[in-house]
Amino acid sequence: MPYIQLNNVNYYYEEYGSGDETIVFSHGLLWSGHMFYKQVDYFKNRYRIIIYDHRGQGKTEVTTDGYDMDTLYEDAAQLIEKLVGKPVIFAGLSMGGFVGMRLAARRPDLIRKLILLETTADPEPIENHGKYKTLNAIVKYIGYFPVVNSVMKIMFGQKFLNDTKRSEEKKYWKNQLKLGNRKGITRAVDGVIYRKGIADEIHKIICPTLIMVGDQDVATVPEKAKKIHSLIANSKLIIFEGGGHTSSIEEPEIYNTEIEKFLTAKD
Repeated sequence: MPYIQLNNVNYYYEEYGSGDETIVFSHGLLWSGHMFYKQVDYFKNRYRIIIYDHRGQGKTEVTTDGYDMDTLYEDAAQLIEKLVGKPVIFAGLSMGGFVGMRLAARRPDLIRKLILLETTADPEPIENHGKYKTLNAIVKYIGYFPVVNSVMKIMFGQKFLNDTKRSEEKKYWKNQLKLGNRKGITRAVDGVIYRKGIADEIHKIICPTLIMVGDQDVATVPEKAKKIHSLIANSKLIIFEGGGHTSSIEEPEIYNTEIEKFLTAKD
């Protein structure tokens, strides 16, 4: 299993395919790079693909600190420098988007194209703090099992949750939430709850940017994507039907088709 030292932290990553360009996929909170396996399968024959796990998530080391978005941005910049050494296509979902916006705004030398998926440039709304802190405390002191059903309703849209033909897939990802997160995940959750916004910086992003969000996303509603679009001059916004907060899993055909159009379009 490949690991790399980033800011003295043992980071887990996986690499697939080959090509002149590299796509780095950065996952959302409570998941791992595995959430992009349908995108990896689709693009690996034409691109080099790198997926990685954030601190305290997936198979990456659980550290005592460093879960704020600015530190995660620094980690990602090192990953690109060490593993690629030239500008990449960076695709970030939710938490991964928080990282991607910082990279594109602060290190334009590392990002050729930016893909922002179900994310926001704003801090977490104050009215959500209590709910998320309660869920986090339950995980910290009891474990993940009591809250997994509530989390599923945040992570996925109603189309996916109510589709009886996808019951096995839902069961699989529910188990990923229950079994794939260690108690150290609570530190990563705090990093998201108390994150600083990035809206005052993203006007600096000059690279072509694709922004995508499903109309059933309750965690980062489409209005958040519209705000990002209004602040990044060279950006395209797609709001699609039936997608929730984890559309890399829920709506992979839409994701893959629209990302491919974006990647093959002339800058």
